[in-house]
Amino acid sequence: MKFVAVIGAAMLAAAPGLASAQESDVELAKKLANPVSDLVSLPFQFNYDCCYGPSDGERVTLNVQPVVPLHLTDDWNLIIRTIVPVISQSETAPGLGDQMGFGDTLQTFFFSPKTEGFVLGVGPAISYPTGTDGFSAHQWAAGPAGLVLKQQGHMTYGLLATQLWAVDTSLPQEVNTTLLQPFFNYTFPNTTGIIVNLESTYDWTREQWTVPMNVGVTHIYKWGDQKVQAGIMGRYYFDSPDGGPDWGLRLVLTYMIPS
Repeated sequence: MKFVAVIGAAMLAAAPGLASAQESDVELAKKLANPVSDLVSLPFQFNYDCCYGPSDGERVTLNVQPVVPLHLTDDWNLIIRTIVPVISQSETAPGLGDQMGFGDTLQTFFFSPKTEGFVLGVGPAISYPTGTDGFSAHQWAAGPAGLVLKQQGHMTYGLLATQLWAVDTSLPQEVNTTLLQPFFNYTFPNTTGIIVNLESTYDWTREQWTVPMNVGVTHIYKWGDQKVQAGIMGRYYFDSPDGGPDWGLRLVLTYMIPS
């Protein structure tokens, strides 16, 4: 094992291209920690949540989340972030049975100046009623979204906020929700990242909080010529509606697409 370690160290010293490739991966990891970076990516986010209702039902949600940056000018980018949920849920109460379908699609448009260190992003968010019965609000909603973050050394931290209002305000259960997501990421030189975030949602119509905390790790791998960031997280709900989940798990695979 010592012989292998010595040979490995000698190869790195003799091949600066390998070191620069590793440095490039670290920069990619830092870009992935920034929701408005100019990086085309395709994340697949698998969520498992337990335990819903009196039957302690389970829910599995696959969020397909493409991120597409557009270079508007030399100083400004437009970052389009889309979330398409695919949901499978086991029986939450006797007689309800299992359910499967789509959730509503959320699309956010962040206008962001090309800056380093301190980053801002602002723009509209739109919720499309693409969901099936049981997983949809069945209404259009829109509102503002904003992001502020700081990247300093190995650390990335900030706050993402979104407000959605129903387009048709005559509905009895109209959408009126606020999402507050403070986040922290520490990226090590080997691309491993430590992630902590809150995905707090307040439903103003029902006067209910949903407050899960996610804690986990990520790392960049190379499959052939394809670079992928994989991550796993545990989730605990500090607050949720009656019959809501208590805990969960998250697995994320993010494909980086050269632009």
